[in-house]
Amino acid sequence: MNDIVINIKKVMLVFLILFITLISYITYIYMFNSQKAVSSTFNHRLWAERNKVLRGTIYDKDMTPLTKSTKISEVSQKQEYLQGEIFAHAIGYMNPIYGLAGLEKKYDAELMGSEDTVASKLLDFNKKEEEKVGNGLRTTLNSKLQKKAFSLLQGKRGSIVALNPKTGEILAMVSMPSYNPNNLEKDWKGIVANKDMPLLNRAVSGLYPPGSIFKTITAISALENIPSVYNKRFEDNGSLVFNQSSSLKNYDGEVFGNIDFRTAYLHSSNVVFGSLGIELGNKALKDTTEKFYFNKDIPASGLTIENSKFPSYKSNEKGNIAQSAIGQAEVLATPMEMALVASTVANDGIMMQPMLVKEILSSKGKSLKKIEPKALGENMSKENAKIMKDLMKDVVAEGTGKNAAVDGITVCGKTGTADHKGDSSKQVGPHSWFIGFAPYENPQIAIAVIVEEGGVGGGVAAEITRELIKVYLQ
Repeated sequence: MNDIVINIKKVMLVFLILFITLISYITYIYMFNSQKAVSSTFNHRLWAERNKVLRGTIYDKDMTPLTKSTKISEVSQKQEYLQGEIFAHAIGYMNPIYGLAGLEKKYDAELMGSEDTVASKLLDFNKKEEEKVGNGLRTTLNSKLQKKAFSLLQGKRGSIVALNPKTGEILAMVSMPSYNPNNLEKDWKGIVANKDMPLLNRAVSGLYPPGSIFKTITAISALENIPSVYNKRFEDNGSLVFNQSSSLKNYDGEVFGNIDFRTAYLHSSNVVFGSLGIELGNKALKDTTEKFYFNKDIPASGLTIENSKFPSYKSNEKGNIAQSAIGQAEVLATPMEMALVASTVANDGIMMQPMLVKEILSSKGKSLKKIEPKALGENMSKENAKIMKDLMKDVVAEGTGKNAAVDGITVCGKTGTADHKGDSSKQVGPHSWFIGFAPYENPQIAIAVIVEEGGVGGGVAAEITRELIKVYLQ
C-alpha cells in the first residue's frame, strides 16, 4: 500500500512540474515574445488588421509621391512603387507573401496610421478604431539625384550614397543590381537565385575592403596622435619590407622618393601610410576608427547599418598592421560608413547621424513629427579637419582624383583601389572606390561610390562622383 501511495505522489509531482513549466512558458511568451509573435510577417491576423487602413504614402524630400496604395477589398490593398527599382533599396517593399523590408518595415505602424506598434493594437482590444488612411513619410531623398545615381550604376555592381554633410540627410542611396518591388511574386525565384544578390542593400549591408580611401582615417589618426606629422618627411623607395618573405609595395610599382605627408596622401603612397600604421600601432588606429563607428552600431533614422569592421592585431604583426592602415587586411566597410567619413571631414570634424526620414505626416498632409538632425560627436579637431579638406581638395586638383574635377566647382576627394579575392579565392579585379564632397568652400554634398571590380578608384568611381556633383550643384 505504501508503495502505491509513493508512486502516486511521484506521478503527481511529475504532473505538477509539467504544469508549472507550461504555465511559465505561456507567461514568458505573453510577457516577452507576444509582441514579436503578433508582429510576425506570417501573422495572417496582422495582415487583415493592416489592410483595414489604406496605407500611407512615402514621399521624396520635395513631397513627390514614391508609393501609391489602392484599396482592392475590405481586407486587401495594392501597394504600387511609382519609381520601380530606382528606389527599391531605399523604400523596401510590402508584400503579403514576402513580408516587409526597408522603410515599409521600419515605419509599418506609422504607415498604418498609428504611432503605436502594430502589436499593441492587436493586444489592446479596447483601443478605438484607427483612421481609414495611414500616415505619410517624407523622406530626405532627392529624386533627381537618385535617378542619376541609378543610371550611372546601370549594368554594374556596387553602390552610391550621397549625404548632406551638415544634417546627415541621405540625398541618394542606390544599390545595384536592383529589383522591381512591383513584381515580387512574378520575379521572386529569379531574384533569390541571382548570385549577385539583388535584395542586398549594398549601401548599408555590403561589406568591402575600403582600400586607399581608408587612408583618410589613417591620416586623421596620424594628425591626432603623432606630433608634427604633417611636416615630417618620409623615404618611399617603393617597398616597405617586414621580413624576407613579406613586404608592402605601392600600386603599379611606383617609387616616390623623399616626400612629405601631403604628397603621400595626394599620390596614395602605400609605403608611407603602411609605415604610419606601424608608428601609430593597432590600438591608436583602432581607437580612431571606432570614433567613426567601426565595430559599432551607427545610430540612424529610417535604416539599419551593418557594422564596419576594423581588426585587432598584436604588436608584432607589423605586416597586418601596415595593411590595415591602407584599408586592406581584415578591414571591411560599408559605403554608408565611408560616406560618413567624407561627410565628417566636410563638416569640420563633426559626424552627423544619417537620416532617411525627416517628417511623419497625417493623411491630410499635416506634420505630426519632425526628425531633427543630430550630431554623433566631434571626431577630430576643427584644425585637423581643415588640413584634411585641403588635402582632399588637392587630390582632385593635382593627385589621383583628377577625374572627379568639375569646372567651376572645387571638388574634394580620395580615390581607392581595393584588392580582394573572388568566390574561388583567386585574385580578381580591384574594387573602384571614391569618397568626396563639394564645394570646398561650403560643402553641400558628400558622396561614397563603389563599383565592384571596377578597376582603379581614379577611374570609374571618380567619374561617377563628378557626374553626381554636376547634377546636384549645377
